[in-house]
Amino acid sequence: MPKIQVVNMEGNPVEEIELNENIFDIDINEHAVYLVVKNILANKRQGTKSAKTRAEVRGGGRKPWRQKGTGRARQGSIRSPQWRGGGVVFAPKPRDYSYTTPKKVRRIALKSALTSKVRENEIIVVDNINMEEIKTKNFVKMLNAVKSDKKALVVISENDKNVFRSASNLADVKTTTADMINVYDILKYNSFIITKDALKVVEEVFN
Repeated sequence: MPKIQVVNMEGNPVEEIELNENIFDIDINEHAVYLVVKNILANKRQGTKSAKTRAEVRGGGRKPWRQKGTGRARQGSIRSPQWRGGGVVFAPKPRDYSYTTPKKVRRIALKSALTSKVRENEIIVVDNINMEEIKTKNFVKMLNAVKSDKKALVVISENDKNVFRSASNLADVKTTTADMINVYDILKYNSFIITKDALKVVEEVFN
């Protein structure tokens, strides 16, 4: 069972805890991670791009020149795809790219991502993140104290306005709650900072 040191907001060690081996010490399934990340990125797509086919481009109803006798290639319309200003072959149309991945695959992928963070020493457990006021400077001070990478995912147990808004101006920092974490965010950010209470929520939900 993997062990990890818990630190406070000043970066000082507080205690050592054991992580749930069913979540933080499994055989990493890279294919499941790939499937889930692909699914998340597909669901993020707006699907609003559109182009006109030759039937939708205005004009081109008259044959540009007669079929035979000109020495040129036969043409039926100046809106054919090979013409400048013509329609697009297999033009993209608005569509919904979202789909679902099986729940079992999503759970395996999440556990694999969390396990990789533990093995790469990129997980930081903080006893509590408490912001008395909305101040980005104090949040950055906390990140530096716990020796976090500039690109960090901060996970807390419940929605805390002071914490969320203190981090909102930091481009490479994302704050979320334990029940909203996903594989893409875990892998995207170099440091995975999580509070003790949020850790318990993760273990309860995904064990």
